[in-house]
Amino acid sequence: MKSISLIGSTGSIGRQTCSVVRRHREEFRIVSLVANTSAELFLRQVEEFRPEFAALIDEEAARSVRGKIPAGTRFSSGIDGGMEALTYGDTAVIAATGFAGFKYTLEAARLKKNIALANKETLVCGGELVMREISRAGVSLMPVDSEHSALWQALGFRLDAPFRRLIITASGGPFYSYTEEQLKKVTFRDALKHPTWNMGAKITIDSATLLNKGFEVIEAKWLYGTELKKIHTLVQPESIIHSMVEFDDGGILAQLSYPSMELPIQLALTYPKRMDCGLKPLDFESLGALRFLPLERKRFPCYDLALSAAEAGDNYPCALNAAGEIAVGAFLKERISFPLIAETIKRTLEKVSRTRIDGYEALAETDAAARRYAAEFIAGLPAKTE
Repeated sequence: MKSISLIGSTGSIGRQTCSVVRRHREEFRIVSLVANTSAELFLRQVEEFRPEFAALIDEEAARSVRGKIPAGTRFSSGIDGGMEALTYGDTAVIAATGFAGFKYTLEAARLKKNIALANKETLVCGGELVMREISRAGVSLMPVDSEHSALWQALGFRLDAPFRRLIITASGGPFYSYTEEQLKKVTFRDALKHPTWNMGAKITIDSATLLNKGFEVIEAKWLYGTELKKIHTLVQPESIIHSMVEFDDGGILAQLSYPSMELPIQLALTYPKRMDCGLKPLDFESLGALRFLPLERKRFPCYDLALSAAEAGDNYPCALNAAGEIAVGAFLKERISFPLIAETIKRTLEKVSRTRIDGYEALAETDAAARRYAAEFIAGLPAKTE
C-alpha cells in the first residue's frame, strides 16, 4: 500500500486525489494532509481519511478546528506544520498552488520522498534547483499535469527518453478567436467558463490567457532536460489529445482521453500499473473531427511573455509567475481588465533585475520583489479600467 502525504488537500487537484484514494483504498492511504484556509472541508477530509498528521497553514482557520480533530491524528498549523507533513509517507502529492508549492517540492526531495507533482510553479520558478535535488536524492518525480503526463506516458514513463520533439497541446481557452476589442470586455465570470476543463480559478484564468501554456513549455524544458526549440505547441480545441511526442524516426505517439485530471493523478501513483479511474471510454464514432490550430506567439501576449522569460532564464520565470499571481488575483477582484493581466506581467519583468538562481533564498527575493512591482503597477491604475 502506497502511503501519501497530500499537500493542498482542499484545492481542485487535492479533492480529486481524494477521489482516487476512495476508489482504490486497497492501494493507497493518506497518512498526512495539508490545506491552507478551507477549514470546513479540511476537517471533513481528516474525519474521512484519519491521517496520522494534518496541518492547516492559516492560523485563524487552524483555531476554528482545533479541538475537533479526531483522536489519533496529530494536528499542527503554520508553514512549519505543512513542512512536517512531508516527513510522513513514501510519496508526496504536491497540489498546493502558487510559489508555496516550490518549497514543499524541494523539501520533499530533500527528505527522499517520491513526488507526484501537480504544482506548475515548482518547475517554472526553480526547475534547475528542483531537478538537481531530485537527482541527488535518487527519488522519482511523476508529473500530474495532464499535458506532461501525456508526454511521460508516450516516453514510456521516462524523463530521460530520447525524442525529436515534444508537442504540447492547448484547448485555446474560451477566447482563442476574440479580437482585442472583445477581450477588453471580458469579465472574470467569462474567463472562468473553460470550454473543456473544470479547474481551479487561478489555472482557469491562466488557461484563458495562455500563460498556462507558457508555463508548460518551461516545465517541459526542465522535466525532460531539453532545449526550448524542441518544444512545440498546438491548439487542440476538443481537449482529447493531451500531448504528443515525435521520435527520431518520424513516428508520433499521443495520449487521448476525455478531459479528466483523475487519470494523470492516479497514474502518477500507480505507474506502470494501470487501473480503472472511472473515465468514460472514448466514443470514436460520435467524436467527430479532431482539430489542430496554430498557437501564434504574438497573438497571445501572456504566452509570449512566458516564452520570453524562459529564453531570458535565471530569475525571470520566477518573476513571471509572481506577477501573474498578482495580476490574476486583481482580475478576479475586478480591479483590472483582462488585457491588463499581460500588461502587469510585462511591466513587472521590465523592472526585475537579473539574478543568478543559486538557492531558494534568491528565488524568494525575486518572488517578493516581482509581487511588489506588480502590485505597485496595479495600484497606480485608475480605479475603474476599461
